[in-house]
Amino acid sequence: MPKRVLQGTVVSDANDKTIVVRVERRFTHPLLKKTVRRSKKYHAHDEANVAKIGDIVWIEETAPISKNKRWALVPAA
Repeated sequence: MPKRVLQGTVVSDANDKTIVVRVERRFTHPLLKKTVRRSKKYHAHDEANVAKIGDIVWIEETAPISKNKRWALVPAA
């Protein structure tokens, strides 16, 4: 099964080798038929500490790295 890949914005890089990424999803409300925005924050592993606040990054699923980290930064191609 392929790993999930998500795009989001870095909202924190304070911790060593860890970034917090806010991923936004949009969907149509079933009753109101209005586009709704929901976001969720993911802790991701950033081995080289290259991502900074405000960067738009891709993260992918990994095996658990720590208590909260299950995602890793996709290296820039």
